[in-house]
Amino acid sequence: MRVVIQRAGHASVTINGVCKSSIGKGMMILVGIEDSDGQEDIDWLCKKIVNLRIFDDENGVMNRSILEDGGDILVISQFTLHASTKKGNRPSYIRAAKPEISVPLYERFCHDLSQALGKPISTGEFGADMKVELMNDGPVTICIDTKNKE
Repeated sequence: MRVVIQRAGHASVTINGVCKSSIGKGMMILVGIEDSDGQEDIDWLCKKIVNLRIFDDENGVMNRSILEDGGDILVISQFTLHASTKKGNRPSYIRAAKPEISVPLYERFCHDLSQALGKPISTGEFGADMKVELMNDGPVTICIDTKNKE
């Protein structure tokens, strides 16, 4: 699994002109899933995300996790995170999992992340044409790939 985590002042996702989800301060997370991903990737990633110290403490130092800061999370499915641009100018998405694999894993990831956070998270809609707005706070953007844990 690949994620791009952005510290957000606020973020929202709109589908067909209707706001599906929005958050205030917290994280907006783009998630891409490939065929070899499974529950082990989800478990590791959820723990990493909720404990990632990217929020400022009282001294203005990034030293607090989202658990400590009390922020919200918005998760957006993003198959293009697995784009390959090695040949030509048109990206290939061959590494991105097909919906029959990625939808259940995405839903499990969202469920488990909500459990780890201790409150509901917001989401987009898998496979929809989404308009995503974000005020990146910092900016802080962190990329994590579960295949590169060590």
